[in-house]
Amino acid sequence: MSGEERLAGLTDLLAQTGHRHHEAFLATDGVDPEWPRWYAEHLEDEIERYLGSRPTRAELIQSLLDAAAAHERQAPERPWPDFYAAFMLSLDEAELHDPAAGTAD
Repeated sequence: MSGEERLAGLTDLLAQTGHRHHEAFLATDGVDPEWPRWYAEHLEDEIERYLGSRPTRAELIQSLLDAAAAHERQAPERPWPDFYAAFMLSLDEAELHDPAAGTAD
């Protein structure tokens, strides 16, 4: 699978999972303080084909939290599934994986 196919597939997987999460939490208008845990549980069986390795649930939760923080600081205008997928696939790009990157000291 090419890098572009991995990115597109992971973006789609995240978007589908986001849709399922929204449906599951309609009664609370999408409010779920434990969302990283829910997402990790629903992603863990399929994410390996895009990442090339199987992260533990704890690692997946941390990656989701780091992606959320980086997205908010670096590119809040970018659709979150696109950003999170790029974030999760770019393990070699330290700046992208630093949630504090791009902030002023």
